[in-house]
Amino acid sequence: MQESNSQEVKEAQETLIRYCGEFSPLIVEKAFGSYIYDKKGNPILDFTSGQMCSVFGHNHPRFVEILANAGKEAIHLLSSILSPPVIDLSRRLSSELPESLSKCMFLNTGSESNEAAIRMAKLVTGGFEIIGLSGSWHGMTAGVQSYTYSKTRKGYGPAMSGSLMIPAPYEYRCPIAHCKGTCDNTCLEVGMQMADQQSVGEYAALIAEPLLSAAGMIELKPSYVMRLKELCDERGLLLIFDEAQTALGRLGKTFAFENYDVAPDFLTLSKTLGGGMPLAAMVTSKEIEEECHEKGFAYITSHVSDPFCASFGVVAFEILHEQELAKAAMERGAYLKEQLLKIQEEHECIGDVRGKGLLIGVEIVKDRETKVPDDKLGQQICSRCLELGLNMNIVRMKGYGSVFRIAPPLTISKDEIDIGISIINEAIRDCS
Repeated sequence: MQESNSQEVKEAQETLIRYCGEFSPLIVEKAFGSYIYDKKGNPILDFTSGQMCSVFGHNHPRFVEILANAGKEAIHLLSSILSPPVIDLSRRLSSELPESLSKCMFLNTGSESNEAAIRMAKLVTGGFEIIGLSGSWHGMTAGVQSYTYSKTRKGYGPAMSGSLMIPAPYEYRCPIAHCKGTCDNTCLEVGMQMADQQSVGEYAALIAEPLLSAAGMIELKPSYVMRLKELCDERGLLLIFDEAQTALGRLGKTFAFENYDVAPDFLTLSKTLGGGMPLAAMVTSKEIEEECHEKGFAYITSHVSDPFCASFGVVAFEILHEQELAKAAMERGAYLKEQLLKIQEEHECIGDVRGKGLLIGVEIVKDRETKVPDDKLGQQICSRCLELGLNMNIVRMKGYGSVFRIAPPLTISKDEIDIGISIINEAIRDCS
């Protein structure tokens, strides 16, 4: 399978820019549920939900129905013109959130939603300094790329002025060599002190993911977030939660911030909101929206409030609640983590298993004592999994190890999890 596809991929590269390193040797023709299918019809279990977007499985029948009927309604309109799907989605999204998050705008990508939040934060505070966490990923556009501290920074020139960073609470490898596997938030205290020393006194916002995926599935614990909010309030920093991957059930709640006693000033959604379609949202308070409006806030894109994409968001919430998928994510995620911990006992190369719900990280090391990352072995395991019929994603970043990001659809069955675990186990045996 891979040999013939590899040649076709090689030929395709004559006309394609390699925007993510090398392309996978797999060419996919169809997708449904937890599986993608190559041109010969071979099924490959998808432990990445596409680009972590197909949270309800590939080609969910309810989404396919919208696609089939798309020609009967408006697909695209002038940005200032509203449509029933946009109004319905704004009402539905607001009803799912606390009163402090009640004003919405709908875009296409996570980059855009984060850009909009940062733009409003700068306008309402009058500041321009934005704090991000190490290992974070908030998008590829120039603004949010400046506050993205994963491996996509080098070689593109200066970042935006006012880009500050604090260390993420990476328990397995404490960024300040302080913790012994249990974070006590010292990294947060030290990080904010260092940000204060760098600041020119023009703070605007702090942006964070409740679970840092690109950093290798680093979860922000409730005590950390509570203290983070206190430190932000002391400095007049508005808090932006980027829930591109964590919203719509993945961490056991509709939104990950519901696991905390803290609500952000801005909530950004993307990936999971459209279930595979390009839909993103930015939500904030009535007070912030009103002040920004009075100051002339503008964020106009060609596809802001497109009715076609908005219709997928309305149905996404219906699917989430009708199928009780947030509950399913916790139950199936607990089972998946339990099985991964079992194979960790067998394989010395698995240094750590972490995460929550159906966002699980598996870190590959040369040995558990030194915790030295084994990038080569990780890639070999990833390639072998694909040969055996399992699509996996591995992130490798200096200082953050070599980590499998396991994020199957919330609709995945226990039997499908067992198949995936069996393949991972076999792949490690074959490569070790």
